Amino acid sequence: MTELPNPLASPPADPLAEALHLLRLSGVLYCQSELGAPWSIQMPPLEGCMMFHIVTAGECSLQVGEEEPVLLRQGSMALVPHGHGHLAASAPDCPSVPLFDLPIQKVSERFEILQHGGAGARTQLLCGVVRFDHVAAAQLIRQLPSILAIDSWEDEGESWLRSTMQFLTREAKALRPGSETVMTRLADILVIQMIRSWIAREPEQQQGWLAALQDPQIGLALQAMQREPEKPWTLISLAKTASMSRAAFAAKFTKLLGEPAMQYLTRWRMQMAQYKLHDGRETLASLAKQCGYQSEAAFSRAFKRIYGVAPGTLRRNLTGPQTGAL
Repeated sequence: MTELPNPLASPPADPLAEALHLLRLSGVLYCQSELGAPWSIQMPPLEGCMMFHIVTAGECSLQVGEEEPVLLRQGSMALVPHGHGHLAASAPDCPSVPLFDLPIQKVSERFEILQHGGAGARTQLLCGVVRFDHVAAAQLIRQLPSILAIDSWEDEGESWLRSTMQFLTREAKALRPGSETVMTRLADILVIQMIRSWIAREPEQQQGWLAALQDPQIGLALQAMQREPEKPWTLISLAKTASMSRAAFAAKFTKLLGEPAMQYLTRWRMQMAQYKLHDGRETLASLAKQCGYQSEAAFSRAFKRIYGVAPGTLRRNLTGPQTGAL
């Protein structure tokens, strides 16, 4: 089974490995679903969150928007990373019911059991709503496709998934004391491992930030900015970090990221500040210092240019997860 990341360990030297090292899930809700055909559930859009579905018994159809439905068999898992509404069903043409209209049995604050459908073929799903609480993770998620599905039985190279799914399936069927905790922790690991597996399998689909992070020169500059956003970076110092001339660095950075390096740095700093504002434990003066600003006023002006609202106002108005946009 995959080892959980050690927060005390030194971060990897490779920029992409470091971004993956920073992935930390915050589980919002988990649901064990017992379903009988025919059934169809309309999952609502959830801004700033991801939904996943793990088939521990039977099979189901999953459809995001107008895309072709994806068949998930026992031992399969699908991730809907952008918070889009989608349809989970025993067959694509079944009449659907909104998720929030269905009765649930609340086991704990974050774990529920749902029973729904007819007397036909049985399907068992473990579903979850999660989010990543790090600015690098938000960048990574934006690179993912609208649905990411993997079948643990298709590829011998995915033996880690198969063994973890088997363990999770046993826990889902037994529902012994502690099973709720075991299932939610395993599901969190599976989500992170799915993203890692997609990066390894689909290099041709990777563009923008993810492609730049893997560039041997620009990746080093991105890593430096992300590690030390408070440092007084200049175009010259970033180019030196990438072992490039100033002009070559500026041109290549803009080509890969779609914006100049210093503009990217400002937006990165402000998104980091936005995450910490949501947490509510940092003062504005402390955030200004962490973002490389000598004064709270200069920090507030930069923040307002990006988000259209002062950081103090945003802190007072925050009521839910904010992901921002680079």
